[in-house]
Amino acid sequence: MPTNKERTLNRTERLFAEVLLLQNRSDMSARDLAEHFDVSRRTIFRDLRALGEAEVPLTYSEGGGYKILDGYQLPPLMLSAREAATLLMGTEFVMKLQPEQSLRKDADEVALKIRQVLPEQVREFIDALNERTVLDPYWLHALQASDEEEGRWYNISRAVAEQHPIEMSYYVASRDEVTERKVDPLGLVYYTDHWNLIAFDHLREAIRNFRLDRIEEMSVMGLEWFEAPEDFDLQEYLDEREDSPSNRRIRLRFTAREYQWARRGIPAQIEEERETDDGDVEVTFYFENLDYVAQWL
Repeated sequence: MPTNKERTLNRTERLFAEVLLLQNRSDMSARDLAEHFDVSRRTIFRDLRALGEAEVPLTYSEGGGYKILDGYQLPPLMLSAREAATLLMGTEFVMKLQPEQSLRKDADEVALKIRQVLPEQVREFIDALNERTVLDPYWLHALQASDEEEGRWYNISRAVAEQHPIEMSYYVASRDEVTERKVDPLGLVYYTDHWNLIAFDHLREAIRNFRLDRIEEMSVMGLEWFEAPEDFDLQEYLDEREDSPSNRRIRLRFTAREYQWARRGIPAQIEEERETDDGDVEVTFYFENLDYVAQWL
C-alpha cells in the first residue's frame, strides 16, 4: 500500500504534468486526460478543480476540451533531494573536468543558484554527499583553455542550434599544417578527454570530425544559414565511424581480473571479445586517437 506521502507525491507530479501537457496541447477532454494519465475521469475532474484553486488559468472550449491561457508561467520548480543531487553532480562534472573556464564559471553559478533555493534539509543531504563523492581521482587533468579558445564551445553550440556556418583555421596534426575551412556545424560530441565538432566540410565536401582544441581561429557567420541534411542522424553517424579510414584497429589483452576494470573504460564499440586458452581476455576495437589509448593504459 502506498503511504500518504507517496500518494501526495504522485498526485503532485501528475498535476505538474497536466499543466505541461495542457500548455502544449490544447482542447484535451477529460477523457483524453484520463487515458493519458491512466486514471479515472473523476480523478481528472478533481485535478482540474485543484488547478483552478491554485489559480492556473484553465478554459473550456466549445469543442469540449481544456486548455491553459497563453502567457501562464509555472511557479519556480521545487526539487527533491534526488533531483538536486543529479543536477549538482552534473555541475561538478563540468567544473572539475572541463578545460574551458567559461563553462566552469557558468556551472559554478548554476550550482550556487540551485543551492540557494533548496530547503535546508536537502542542502544538508547534498553537502554530505559531496563530502563523500570524488570524480575520477586518476583523471589526467584537462589543460586550461587558452584565451583564444575561451568561449569557443558556446559560440559553436549556438552555431549548431541556429544553423550558422563557421569559418575557421584548423590544425591538421597528421600533416602538421593549418588549413582554412568553412563548415556547416551539425553536432557536438564529448569524448573522454576532449570536445569534437561534427560538421559538413565545404573543402572536402563531406562530413568531418574536428577537435575543438585544434581550432586556432574561428568566426560564426551569423548572417548566413544552412540546411542540415534531412537524413543526417548524429548517433547513426557516430556508430558508423568505426568503419572510417582514420580509425586504427586496436587489439588489447588483459587478465580476466584486469578486464573487469578495463571493460568500462574502452573508448569505442567493441568489435571482438574472446577468452584465450590461458584465461586472459583479448579485445579488438577501432579508435583514431592512439595517444589517448596509450595514456589510458
